[in-house]
Amino acid sequence: MVEAQFFSFVAAHPTDATSQAHRGATVYRLLTGVFPAEAHIASDTNFDRHVLASILAAAAMDGGLVPGNAGLSGQELALLLEHCFPAVEIKADKQLLHFKGDEDEEVAMIRDLLLGQQSTKGRISGWLAAMVARRAIEPNHLWEDLGLRNRGELSRLLSRHFAPLAARNINNMRWKRFFYRTLCENDGLVMCTAPVCTQCNEFNVCFGAESGESRMAERRRDVLRQGAPSSVTDSRTI
Repeated sequence: MVEAQFFSFVAAHPTDATSQAHRGATVYRLLTGVFPAEAHIASDTNFDRHVLASILAAAAMDGGLVPGNAGLSGQELALLLEHCFPAVEIKADKQLLHFKGDEDEEVAMIRDLLLGQQSTKGRISGWLAAMVARRAIEPNHLWEDLGLRNRGELSRLLSRHFAPLAARNINNMRWKRFFYRTLCENDGLVMCTAPVCTQCNEFNVCFGAESGESRMAERRRDVLRQGAPSSVTDSRTI
C-alpha cells in the first residue's frame, strides 16, 4: 500500500528542472506504478487513470496546493483518489480537506461549457471538466499544462468525455482557442474580425501545430543532460 499525502503537499514553487521532474514523476508513479512514458492506455479505464494522474502530476510540478492547481476542492481530490486510485492510502490534513479554492469566473465558464457537453456518466467527467478548465488558464498549450504526452491524448479525452463539444471542432482548431470561441458564439458574440479563418492574420495562433515534448519528458531530458540520476525514488509524501 502506497501512502500519498497530497493534502500535506504545500511546497514552494520548484525552481529548477530537477525538482520539477522529480515531483511530477513521483506523483505520477505513486498513482500508477509506472512513469508516464510507460503508460498503457489502450482501454478507456487505463486512459482515464493516465489522464487524471497526468493532471495531478502537472499540478504538483507547479508547486503550492495540488487541489487548487488541479481545479478541485480538497474533498473532491480525496474522492477522486479513493475512486480512481484505490491502492493509494490517503492521510489527509484536516485543514486542507476543507480547502475549496477561489472561484475564478473564467475557469467557471469553461467548466460549465464542458459540463453541458458531457458524454460519459459518472464522476470522472465532472472532475475532468473542473480540471481541464483550471489548467486552461495556464500559459502553455492545453495538453502540456494537463501533463499529457501529446495533443492526441487531449483530443481523445475530449472526444470520450465531452463528445458533442469535441465534434464541433471540425477544423481542428487549437482546443483552448476553440473553447473561448465557443463561449463567445454561445453568447452571440463574434470573437474574430475576419469573415473566414483562412483570411485571418492570426490563423496560426488558432490552427498552428501543437507538437513538442511533454512537460515531464522535457524536464526528465534536462535532468539527464545535467547528469542527475534518471530514476525517481518512491516518496511517501508528495
